[in-house]
Amino acid sequence: MRIENRPPPDRSGDLRRKSRLSRWGSLGLRVAAVLGLIGIAVAVHWFDREGLVDSVDGQVSFSDVVYFTMISITTTGYGDIAPVTDRARMFDALIVTPLRIFVIIIFIGTAYDFVLKKSWDRWRMSIIQKNLHDHIVVAGFGISGSEAVDELIERGTDPTEIVVIDADHDRLESAERRGCNVMEGDATRDKTLGLVRVSRARAMIVSAGRDDTSILVVLTARALAPKLSISVLIRASDNERLAEQAGASNVINPVSFAGLLLAGSCHGPHISDYMADLASATGRVALRERMATHLEEGLPLGAIQTGLGVRIYRNGKPYGFWEEEAKLIHEGDLIVEIVGQPDNEDA
Repeated sequence: MRIENRPPPDRSGDLRRKSRLSRWGSLGLRVAAVLGLIGIAVAVHWFDREGLVDSVDGQVSFSDVVYFTMISITTTGYGDIAPVTDRARMFDALIVTPLRIFVIIIFIGTAYDFVLKKSWDRWRMSIIQKNLHDHIVVAGFGISGSEAVDELIERGTDPTEIVVIDADHDRLESAERRGCNVMEGDATRDKTLGLVRVSRARAMIVSAGRDDTSILVVLTARALAPKLSISVLIRASDNERLAEQAGASNVINPVSFAGLLLAGSCHGPHISDYMADLASATGRVALRERMATHLEEGLPLGAIQTGLGVRIYRNGKPYGFWEEEAKLIHEGDLIVEIVGQPDNEDA
């Protein structure tokens, strides 16, 4: 995604998700549908064979029924076998004729793609949009965006709860293989963010590749979703304040974080290792943020039983475990704690 001097073209596409059926699975489904439709027609013709007349030998065998069904569906109609009763004619008129149409549509792949696929995709898009609540929107699926998605999935987020927006088709295919919802388009546009229901999302990650584009995405998203939690990747430190002014909830500078790890490694060989451990879903420890429970009200932060409390947020302000405010947990406090991950002890 990028910003040019002139307004970029509207590249908003359809919201989609990788189909659970492979190409061969889809083909097998179509063949099965055709065989099923033909089987129904053969069965009805066989049980109502008294309504058919064979002008050749006067006997209607099972092979005659199959033959008659196939030439009826393919509109060949030699006339050697014909329906003579009202019931047989009504069946051919009201059932076999629609079956003929369905079989032709199914077998002609091009007709299927151009006649049904677009409507099918729009229907699937409407279903996906209808179910998009409390999801995560990821704007930009480059290296940082894809790693963020992988980490979210590793931490237990269902891929169907993630919507990836990018203008690169190959990147979207990569996100689709992970099971995410994807949309090809420009995340700086209201229309695109509206289609992914950003106003109903629980969080948004912005990693557009350029700071100016990322900040514009934040501005657009904040206008549509005033209470949305927005985390943005900013590479230049002098743009961090601009991102905050645009409405970003969290501004992440990968260069600064790398500097912290490098500086930490100079003060102890295991400090940077532990910091990376905290940031990764595969580490032995993890940071977790949660609301204080009713049973914890009135207790000091150090007395919680679910983990090692390191900070509380009260009315948007942070307080460390050593500060006076952390000696008494209040209703509505947010607790940041370090918890162990036994499943990752061997990681």
